[in-house]
Amino acid sequence: MELSRSIISAPLPQPTLRPAPAPRLDRRLPFGAFSPPQPLSNVREHGCCISRALRPRQDWVEGWVRSNDTLVRSVPILAGGASLVAVLLNRAVSGIAAVADASSSQSRADILTLALSVTDILAGLVWLSIRPKSISPVVPRGIECKRVGPGVSNSALHELLWAWNSLTTATCCKSLVAVYGGNCVLQIGVAAGSPEDGNALTVDAQKFIQGSLYKSAMESKKQSYLANLALYPGRSELPFLPANTQALILQPIGDKGIAVVGGDTIRGFTSIDQAWIAMIADKLDATLSKSFNS
Repeated sequence: MELSRSIISAPLPQPTLRPAPAPRLDRRLPFGAFSPPQPLSNVREHGCCISRALRPRQDWVEGWVRSNDTLVRSVPILAGGASLVAVLLNRAVSGIAAVADASSSQSRADILTLALSVTDILAGLVWLSIRPKSISPVVPRGIECKRVGPGVSNSALHELLWAWNSLTTATCCKSLVAVYGGNCVLQIGVAAGSPEDGNALTVDAQKFIQGSLYKSAMESKKQSYLANLALYPGRSELPFLPANTQALILQPIGDKGIAVVGGDTIRGFTSIDQAWIAMIADKLDATLSKSFNS
């Protein structure tokens, strides 16, 4: 289905420009008012200061820690080892007996210091053994498809394609399925391949509606975010999505439909993305309701 749109442009009347009055130097501006613009010579003269103010401030501490991750994780081991050696040297040089005596304040202090040193060493070993796993996008394994359901008007299709382009541009969305009024109105992006003919697997809207994912999302009327889809057994209800889909959003579209948004990154949808997708769903609900009621 192809869309065509014609734009008729007409020349607009040019507004009459009036010279701005020169600011009076003997009059003070009220608090919060804008000062008059500076001459271009002053802007060029102080251009370095302006660019420096607009430049984002870099957190050098965070950058140094990221670049020296192994050294930072080894700091507790180094501190604990140095404290342990210092206690032993102090014990040997001061002439105190090597055997700990509970009645001596020095012995009690040494025991506490040794305990803290061993704790630091163990904490450093834990830091070195446990490292955060880097999360990177994956390439969805599937087939590119674009299917439009029956009964979708040109205006509704234009709205759906706008939503798809917006999601792929601003988020990690790679697959989009919109089910409305009991039918699949749009299936676009990467879809799972059919084992029979190798084409993109068609969405069985009726089977999907009977699943627990659809029912729970429609009953709650709230967005459901599956940040790591591999951990949810309900992914078997989504055979039309690529097998390696990392994250999923189930967004109700009013009371008659739902949007399935698949991403290529674990926890790839931020809170801003989720709120934005909810607003897009409200816009699609208004458009699709008019399309199917007309």
